[in-house]
Amino acid sequence: MKIDLSLLFFVEAIGTIAFASSGAMVAVKKQMDLLGIIVLGVTTAVGGGMLRDIIIGNIPPSLFTDPIYVLLAFITVMLLFITVRRNQNFLLGRHMAAFEKIMNIFDAIGLGAFTVVGIDTAVLAGYGDYHFLIIFLGVITGVGGGILRDIMAGQTPNVLKKHIYACASIAGAMLYASLMNHINDNIAMLAGAAAVIIIRLLATRFCWNLPTAVNK
Repeated sequence: MKIDLSLLFFVEAIGTIAFASSGAMVAVKKQMDLLGIIVLGVTTAVGGGMLRDIIIGNIPPSLFTDPIYVLLAFITVMLLFITVRRNQNFLLGRHMAAFEKIMNIFDAIGLGAFTVVGIDTAVLAGYGDYHFLIIFLGVITGVGGGILRDIMAGQTPNVLKKHIYACASIAGAMLYASLMNHINDNIAMLAGAAAVIIIRLLATRFCWNLPTAVNK
């Protein structure tokens, strides 16, 4: 499997920035202090990758042996903290509405990025022939950080209720896994990530949800 490592780094960096921002904003809305904001932001960014590494026996997880993404998440969180601290109106009115729209896009990009990165990591670790495993690892990489964030913030994980969230990751992971041995690896990776992003954005735009047992 010949993945362009520079492309892989770029994709993972986008996901890190996106998820660190979403985690930090959850902490801000929960009125946590600086440490809480840092912990939630960084955990959201690298938590999924940590879970993936633990499952495949990559111990210690790569976030400890190659902390570049932890550092990137930390810088992102600090910039967001300073922005909110200096502009208290940021959380009100049109500023927040515009920010949430941007964050929805970034969140979709982050989900797509981490889903395909999770699959790449599993394949490079020698598990490419186990399609169910690599799809699962791609999804857990994509949604794991958000699950940890929501648990730490004391709320029901969004992945269990938010517009077609995990389903978008599953669809993109399945597409990537099915294409990777038939077309150029980079194109397959981008196709998988794009599928996640498109499904996620459409679900947000049209309020797609899976059915619940009890009608609301």
